[in-house]
This record gives sequence, C-alpha cells and structure tokens, in this order.
Amino acid sequence: MVPDASFSSYYGKPVLNKPTWKALDIAGYLYLGGLAGASSLLAAGAELTGRPRLAAPAKLGAAGAISLSLAALVHDLGRPTRFLNMLRVFKPTSPMSVGSWILVGYAPLTMAAAATEAAVRYRLLGSTAAEVASRYRLLGSAATLGAAALGPAVATYTAVLLSDTAVPSWHEGYRQLPFVFAGSAAAAASGLALAAAPTAQAGPARRTALLGAALELGAFQLMRRRMGITAEPFDQGRPRILLHASEALTVTGAALALLSGRLRDRRVALAAGAALLTGSAALRFGVFHAGVASAEDPRYTVVPQRERLAAQGG
Repeated sequence: MVPDASFSSYYGKPVLNKPTWKALDIAGYLYLGGLAGASSLLAAGAELTGRPRLAAPAKLGAAGAISLSLAALVHDLGRPTRFLNMLRVFKPTSPMSVGSWILVGYAPLTMAAAATEAAVRYRLLGSTAAEVASRYRLLGSAATLGAAALGPAVATYTAVLLSDTAVPSWHEGYRQLPFVFAGSAAAAASGLALAAAPTAQAGPARRTALLGAALELGAFQLMRRRMGITAEPFDQGRPRILLHASEALTVTGAALALLSGRLRDRRVALAAGAALLTGSAALRFGVFHAGVASAEDPRYTVVPQRERLAAQGG
C-alpha cells in the first residue's frame, strides 16, 4: 500500500501567495457593492409601482453604499490613480476591467437619482433652491432606471472577479458564486428597505427578502457540494463562525420580514432589516476569509489539479 501523500512545498511555503487584500476593505467592497446594485433594482420597482416612500430610501441607500464601496476599493489600492489606471483600456476578458467600467457608469446614475430624490424632499419642506431642482424629476427617474439596468451586474460581477483568481475556494465555486452573491445582495437591499420604509409600502421588500434568502442559501449549499475538498475552508475557523451566523441571520430575517407584513409592526420590520443586513455582511466576510485560508494550504491547490488530470485520463 502506498501511504497517502502529504502536500507541502519548499521551505514549508504555500503553493500560492495568499491574497494581500485587506479584509475590511475588500470584503466591505463586496458587501456594499451588492447592497447598492440590488437597492437600485428595488428603487426602480418601487418607483414604477407608485411606492415613493420605498423608492426614496432605496435610492439613497444605493448612492451611499456605492460611494462607500468605491472608497473601500481605493483605500485598498492605496492611491486613487490606481483605479483610474484601470480605465485606460477596456478588456472584455478581464472581470476587473469590465467591473471598473460598470462602476464608472453606475455610480453617477445612483448619485443623480439620489440627488433628485433629495431635491424633491426638500421642496416638500419649502426649499426654494429645491423647487428648481424638482423640475428635473424626469431626469431622476431616468437615472433610477439606468442604475437599475446596471444593478444586477454591480451586485454579481465581484463574484466573477473572485472566481477568476487562482484562490481555490473562490475559483472552484465559479458556477454558483454569482448566484450566492445575487441572493445575498437582494437580502441586504430588502433589509435596508424594511428598516427605512413604512410597512404599508414595503411589500416588494418583503418578497425580495424571501427570494434573496432562498437563492443565497440554496446556491451556497449547492456550491459547497460541488466544490469537493476546496469547500473545507468554509467549515473551519473564522469562516465557519461567520457563515453559520450568516445562515442563522438570513433565515431569521426572512421569517421576520414575512411576519412584519402580517403584523404591520415597525419593530419587527426593523429587526428583520438588521438581521438581513448583518447576515449578508457575514456571508461576504466568510467567503473572503475562506478564500485566504484555502490559498495558504497546498492541498487545496494540488488535489483538485490531480483530480482534473485523472478525469482527463492524464
């Protein structure tokens, strides 16, 4: 019998260099981008169905989230010029290049939608300057719809970006990770809306919470089953704690969202919103830390490579 191989590398170093991204910056960037993209979709749906008090916090939330997301990205890059350098060319085969251009188109649209919304609100309070700005309501509606058109890409392109790396626990989940991030983004956006909008107009947010939670949890479980050995880091250490917390918070938030619609109780809606927002953040941080852990252990690089070679008859 040949003993099981032990995987190591010269001088005990990992096969891959682990990501040098800062957890707070990049995991925060992943989370806030998803929140922004899904909030834009929710804002457009609320505006088209005549729910202004649901549309308003979704627009403002999208603008605030994408601003903070870009700030986190630039902080991790170290210098703003590094982000601008990514715009010198457009490379369709590069998720980073495509994502950078998506952000450049999306962010101004969310700002225009939020600024118009703020102007209209100030007008209701009697601001003279805002009365002039309110004439551009059509421009604000167009910006809202434009941001919604780019929203799905903003919410999910970061999953493609992670999957395009050599980090095992990110790369091996490339089929389902965009769906996981889409569900997580929908849950976060609905959580923000539930916390900020009156329950009478929050029906779409409640339905989005249920759909987002189902998509996130279902896609994540499917991804883990299909990833083989590279799913192990999700069940170890810090990622395990974060991901278990995310699952519990997301399930709880979805249940409270449904209950808030029946009871019409703002306290229940606030609790649902807090649970969904926190659960989505825990998922992004858990996925981030699991990827870093997988890059540090050579088994997660070597075993999948050998399995692929064996399947090809190599």
